Amino acid sequence: MSKKFKSLVIAICLVLLFNLAACSNNSSVNSNGNGEQEEKSEPIVLRLAENQPDNNPVTIAMNKFAELVNEKTNGEVKVEIYANAQLGEETENIEQVQAGALDMSRVNSVALAQTVQELNVFTLPYIFTSQEHKYNVLDGEIGQEVLSKLEDYGLVGFGYLEAGSRNFYTTKKPITSLADLKGQKVRVQPSEVSIKMAELLGAVPTPMNYGEVFSALQTGVIDGAENDFVSFYTSGHYEVAKHITLDGHLSPPALLIMSKTVWDRLSTVHQEAIIEAANEATEFERKAMDDFQGESRAEVEKAGVTVYEVDVKEFQEAVAPIYDSYPELKETIDRIRALN
Repeated sequence: MSKKFKSLVIAICLVLLFNLAACSNNSSVNSNGNGEQEEKSEPIVLRLAENQPDNNPVTIAMNKFAELVNEKTNGEVKVEIYANAQLGEETENIEQVQAGALDMSRVNSVALAQTVQELNVFTLPYIFTSQEHKYNVLDGEIGQEVLSKLEDYGLVGFGYLEAGSRNFYTTKKPITSLADLKGQKVRVQPSEVSIKMAELLGAVPTPMNYGEVFSALQTGVIDGAENDFVSFYTSGHYEVAKHITLDGHLSPPALLIMSKTVWDRLSTVHQEAIIEAANEATEFERKAMDDFQGESRAEVEKAGVTVYEVDVKEFQEAVAPIYDSYPELKETIDRIRALN
């Protein structure tokens, strides 16, 4: 056998040995600690829908949640975030999660209340008198009772996220008093409470999906909209709506929800890890959102937006009749007021 042939055989053997070693390292089996071999399963992938852009604190918090889930499950569960309404708007996402076609979504309680009626109480105008009052309610007995109701609708909820205090903003005529709202076409979230509220304030409620608002403001389809400073800024709405009024009519929380069908398929260990991750992400989101509210206000003012102070009392008096429209919520409303 020639030296050249021997060298070739040795080289081939080395390549084969290298490949075998590589296959061994990437094998789908590992030891269970008893010297036995068990299959290593692929990670569970959960898709999470988010309608806000990447720079919004709530989206940042959802990415934080994904990191925490990966960390707490040692990579056995991975969460993929689809921001900017890539998987549809909130109403569509809620239906998808209910059906088990989508694993998770972060949604505002105003949108979710169209499915989970018990949430309507947190979407009533001026139901909360302060941030402290709000979280005494949400993190206490009342909030947890309402959260548990989600399971009746095929959903699992993971606590309440901060979504800011909502104010009216307009493109042309500023709102300096209640009278200025009369006849203005204002985009509101597609919910019964929001529509009734706008009507009582004298506006013309115009429900539409969030992603359509910028062009509607720009083209004059609507005269204004309402949202918190963070969304007003990160959506770019401030570029076309140069007047914002601090009436603080709504302060509804947001929620992270999951399909109960998907939830029930998870192991107890994975469920506990997701709950822990959600709790930590919620704490992170609340602080990030509060911090960014002030920054967003400063940015829009720098861009030429005028901020107006108003007599909130006349707004509160105008919407007071809305409470009579929900007699089934009276007991809960009384309990919320008693915590103030």
